[in-house]
Amino acid sequence: MKNGIVKFFNNSKGFGFIKDSESEKEYFVHISDCKQSIKENDEVTFELQEGKKGLNAVNVKLA
Repeated sequence: MKNGIVKFFNNSKGFGFIKDSESEKEYFVHISDCKQSIKENDEVTFELQEGKKGLNAVNVKLA
């Protein structure tokens, strides 16, 4: 599991971006891959999975 911060999340569109705490890289996250409700600046844990346009955050949970 990786740790990060929700940099941006749009509830009405159902997607956002998580910034990895270690690498500082940002990963796309879709609401369907969130185990809990998240919002901007939340600390989260997540896993990475290859998506259509690169790595996506999946199994996202509040830290």
